[in-house]
Amino acid sequence: MVTERQEMIKNQVNVEQFREDLLKWFTEEQRDLPWRKDKDPYKVWVSEIMLQQTKVDTVIPYFNRFISQFPTIEALSVAEEEKVLKAWEGLGYYSRARNLHAAVKEVHEKYEGKVPDSPKEISGLKGVGPYTAGAILSIAYGVPEPAVDGNVMRVLSRILSIWEDIAKPKTRKTFEEAVRVLISHENPSYFNQALMELGALICTPTSPSCLLCPVREHCHAFDEGTVTELPVKTKSKKQKSIQLAAVVLTDEDGRTLIHKRPSTGLLANLWEFPNMEIVQVLKSEKAQLEERLLEDFQATVEVGEMITRIEHVFSHLIWNINVYSGKLIDLKEEREDLRKVNSEEIEPFPFPVSHQKMLKFLSEQINEG
Repeated sequence: MVTERQEMIKNQVNVEQFREDLLKWFTEEQRDLPWRKDKDPYKVWVSEIMLQQTKVDTVIPYFNRFISQFPTIEALSVAEEEKVLKAWEGLGYYSRARNLHAAVKEVHEKYEGKVPDSPKEISGLKGVGPYTAGAILSIAYGVPEPAVDGNVMRVLSRILSIWEDIAKPKTRKTFEEAVRVLISHENPSYFNQALMELGALICTPTSPSCLLCPVREHCHAFDEGTVTELPVKTKSKKQKSIQLAAVVLTDEDGRTLIHKRPSTGLLANLWEFPNMEIVQVLKSEKAQLEERLLEDFQATVEVGEMITRIEHVFSHLIWNINVYSGKLIDLKEEREDLRKVNSEEIEPFPFPVSHQKMLKFLSEQINEG
């Protein structure tokens, strides 16, 4: 059954010619990316999860390292979570890695290590939303399913002059419907990749290269002079700013105190240096840190001078961290989530980016000294 919107799209665009022009361009101009070398569903899956909220150039070295460490579904399914998080260290959005790990275990146990090739089964895996499901099914298995991400919404909002707000989740359905009309059933893999590639290289958010666009003749926004007005996207809420203080504590043997974050919430299960949110009271940051460490870890410490300031930006908040050096005078006991480590022992522990910066700053200080 053809919907009213689908009929409208067919009247707007010469579908066959649009497909031909787009696929010809992609066949000739596609980037040489490591996950395109074969159509291994596992590699496509890993790359698509990594590419969420992260640029291609950043992802390439991470992808290559991750696949060399976990080359198969089985290899990742039996890996320890800490090793997976360490391999992901620096990419951010660590829930993506944990969900991928959990889903791969399910594929290994339930589907005998084969990534499902049906929309229903693949969508049931943890962390696999409509976009990721569509990308794996179309790219790896040649199933004509839509894979609608920000790039695709931007391209099609301009091609088809769609003025719905792409920041609203319900708008995705509009674009999925459009892709179902336009997608090549002969080569859905190239078609979906071509839309993404077009958005990444040509039909960019600002200053799009319209004169280089292979489907310019089909673009209503180009004809109407509305390219810079599309897509419509309402601004997200302002990020909340939080003041933190962290301390890098060293004992008399040169070992540093680190602890593991809780298993749920932001940056779950990553390791970090002791830190806390600072409240505006009469006590100094140093005093607040010393009290908190005694209370939480039964650690007697002496917080020294501030050594650096770090700003770390998340999608919804900003951490402003004052970093101090300090002495670990006494620690009642080490625990599973609280360790003293030397410079070699600290290597396997996965740290969030903000604490990697502290570690880098510390090693540079030591080398300069």
